[in-house]
Amino acid sequence: MSSSTDILQVKDLEMHFPVRGGILNRVQSKVHALNGVSFSLKKGEVLGVVGESGCGKSTLGKCLIRLHSPTAGSILFEGEELTGLSHGELMPYRKRIQMIFQDPYSSLNPRMTVRQALREVALFHQVPTPFGMNAYIEELVQRVGLRVDAVDKFPHEFSGGQRQRIGIARALACNPDVLVADEPVSALDVSIQAQVLNLLMDLKDEFGLTLVFVSHDLKVIEHFCDRVLVMYLGNVVEELSCDDLHKNAAHPYTKALLGANPINDPDDRRPLIVLQGDVPSPFVLPPGCAFAGRCPVAEAKCHTDRPRLERKSVDHPVSCWLVD
Repeated sequence: MSSSTDILQVKDLEMHFPVRGGILNRVQSKVHALNGVSFSLKKGEVLGVVGESGCGKSTLGKCLIRLHSPTAGSILFEGEELTGLSHGELMPYRKRIQMIFQDPYSSLNPRMTVRQALREVALFHQVPTPFGMNAYIEELVQRVGLRVDAVDKFPHEFSGGQRQRIGIARALACNPDVLVADEPVSALDVSIQAQVLNLLMDLKDEFGLTLVFVSHDLKVIEHFCDRVLVMYLGNVVEELSCDDLHKNAAHPYTKALLGANPINDPDDRRPLIVLQGDVPSPFVLPPGCAFAGRCPVAEAKCHTDRPRLERKSVDHPVSCWLVD
């Protein structure tokens, strides 16, 4: 259910990519990247999106900022529908919803200095700079933990962690309300990941940001987020609070993800949960539950009838016939 505090509401979102081929380059099939994703996001909340590679996490993030135009469904930003808007009509909203991309190496223009990249964003979105553009850029760079002299350097002069900080500064340059972080630490060394995560948390508190945090690492999600969407083959299979993740996880896929996490205690000898089989093809979706072919407890009904994401006896939305 949505409420007046929801800044973002997504309902039945679908994203299908056509696959063309043949002499006439006709559409021969479709990749079903998102298949009816629904959720709401409250102001100031950090929502985690987790799942294996290819489950639709990054596609969801790009649909939220309209880098992809969804095939079907609804995206409401403060009550305003975004899915049907033209490029010009979207401009006021692009300023308010920004993205931090996964790869800090390819997301920055190698021919632009940091000053030029941040200036371009601020000018394009007409961001007010009462103390001057240069002062504004230098303040941004310092706020993400870089020295002032970094503004006149090119991307190749920075390490991976420093480049990601520049990407964060670029996202903040137009003073957004919502940040979509697409695996912002997965390409970084482990020693740098914690620094970037702590920076994001500090910036969230300082600027009052709302975050959608995409990751394949449940340990990062559990540490950083308030609530988590667990995705599998373009579907949300479970949605629950991160505080209750270990105690209340109900879907077999969520339990498998938790069981595959590294264990901190060297004396804990619990067996690792290893999923058998492969993720089904996104070209032809299975008729029942998407996870049934790999589920250790699946029954006959799971292979024929698709479960809905609804509140069960565990008091949070789960898409599984066997939870009750």
